[in-house]
Amino acid sequence: MGEKICEMNGDVKKRVIAVCGKGGVGKTAFSAIMARILLESKRAGNLLVIDADPAMGLPNTLGINVKRTIGQVREQIIYTARSGTWVDKMELSNRLDYLVLETLMETDELAFLAMGRTDTQGCFCSVNDLLKKSITVLSDRFDTIVIDGEAGLEQINRQVMSMVDILIILTDMSSRGIQTVEHIKKMAMEEHVMDCRKIGVVFNRVIDNKEYLLRSAENVGIEVFGVIPQDENIVSYDLIGQPLTKIPSDSPALAAVRSVVEKCILKD
Repeated sequence: MGEKICEMNGDVKKRVIAVCGKGGVGKTAFSAIMARILLESKRAGNLLVIDADPAMGLPNTLGINVKRTIGQVREQIIYTARSGTWVDKMELSNRLDYLVLETLMETDELAFLAMGRTDTQGCFCSVNDLLKKSITVLSDRFDTIVIDGEAGLEQINRQVMSMVDILIILTDMSSRGIQTVEHIKKMAMEEHVMDCRKIGVVFNRVIDNKEYLLRSAENVGIEVFGVIPQDENIVSYDLIGQPLTKIPSDSPALAAVRSVVEKCILKD
């Protein structure tokens, strides 16, 4: 590992933040902008961003080129287990931590890990558990971890980590989005699919009817972390494929996400 990653900041509180919600609500954009704000705050310490969504939209949003994913490591393990010799299996076992480390992309500001897509069908719980342990060991070297996940919590819990400090459920203005918020809250708080210390909802791409959304959250019984307005800067940057970390400093969405970060993460 490079010196930048191994060097921990004793003044920074360690935290794991997971972002989830139904598809198409802007989780990837939110996660990218949140990473920018955490870096600008100078209070994130060593930052690791994990893309736990197989669609892998976060690398482009951050302006990162991914060469290898955890999914590819998983496929290699399964292939060796099925067709490799005893020596091959022993060698792979000894190299597992290195293989996981190889998937880590580093920039001058942050580290990035892509879970990626897996093609092999079937239940490979032992492989998933092995990789999860390796990721946990790797994650211990960081102060702040941001996870961009899928709609549910099972995938994050199964493949990345089962405990987060702050769970942010992102939703749009649709009734289905509110239903997903209620479903995820139930999974976290009642079914204990994932342990989280703090959970809340962020409404994204809001145009109007803010009071209705706040009432909806009250009915669900969940804290509102923030409301993010529709922002044409994000639409434009997405259209031309520019990293969302570069949107103008006066963007409405940037200011709204900053408010969420300061309220729910940095002051936590």
